[in-house]
Amino acid sequence: MTVLLIILIIIGVATLLFLNTERFGKHPSGERLLKIEQSPNYKKGSFQNLNHTPMLTEGVGYSKVLYQFLFSSKPKEPAIKIPSIKTDLKNLKPDENVLIWMGHSSYFIQLDGKTILVDPVLSGNASPLSFTTKAYNGTNIYTTDDIPTIDYLFLSHDHWDHMDYKTLKKLKPKIKNVITGLGNGAHLEHWGFNQNIILEGDWYDNFSFDDKFEVHITPARHFSGRGFTRAKTLWASFVLKTPSKTIFIGGDSGYDSHFKEIGNKFGPFDLVILENGQYDNNWKYIHMLPGEQLKAANDLNTTTILPVHAGKFTLANHDWDEPFINISNKKTETDIRIITPMIGENVNLKDSLQQFKNWWN
Repeated sequence: MTVLLIILIIIGVATLLFLNTERFGKHPSGERLLKIEQSPNYKKGSFQNLNHTPMLTEGVGYSKVLYQFLFSSKPKEPAIKIPSIKTDLKNLKPDENVLIWMGHSSYFIQLDGKTILVDPVLSGNASPLSFTTKAYNGTNIYTTDDIPTIDYLFLSHDHWDHMDYKTLKKLKPKIKNVITGLGNGAHLEHWGFNQNIILEGDWYDNFSFDDKFEVHITPARHFSGRGFTRAKTLWASFVLKTPSKTIFIGGDSGYDSHFKEIGNKFGPFDLVILENGQYDNNWKYIHMLPGEQLKAANDLNTTTILPVHAGKFTLANHDWDEPFINISNKKTETDIRIITPMIGENVNLKDSLQQFKNWWN
């Protein structure tokens, strides 16, 4: 009995020490916390979604989800190396308007002379443990060395598959501005980012920049947290307005009325980037189910959708290629253009007729 108690104490202490390592970031405090507490979206010590959003679907318990994950779920992962095309980001022509998807929810945009990076996860895994949630073979083709100087870094929320500690530490010298939701600056300052370049905002706050660039922080239906504590920092989507384009950067979000509201306030959009993967009927409120992407795209009043949040990591119980198959099958049912580039493929934002292969086949 004494030996078992000692073992449990050692495990407990080791877990506590691990949770306090730098990679987990910091909770907001001081003036940052005071500002958060004034937000209408922050109640009873945590951020809230606009509408009631249970973590799990009614009637589903955590024991069921854990059992499925450990024993009954066998999502198919790619059997061969994922195809890709590595575009040289540092040698793009200054007048090129392009988007480069890097797998999952990471992508690079060069638009109207500015460089933009969204939720970069380039370390090869999406969890605090480097041997878990590893990138599929062939998907991790970009490293931080391939990234040029970035004018605007967008961070939608602090989950491990969107806010990657190792990637951000290495990118830090290349970043001119970070745009994110309230509270996330605490993580970044803990990792050595200069507080003067961190622009944190609440839903419907906005920032204006030189050269007629404008950013609005907008709602999402999700949650946040890097450890056991949730919702201490704000999750968000973004509206990016430039001299030539209006783009919606969706982050992670379940389907809800906020898409319609954003479309009415800021649309029409030239491009919307929406999550399309890591869904499950067990957590239908925090990620969109198949088919809801086009409902959201219609609400946003867009001509083109780029589906992301798939193709690099397994974080849910569906097969790795199912999100691509589902949404590509919808192309004949909608007037909205659905673009599905390979990882690293150059998407020409000036070419509305550019075609993409069903590379997942």
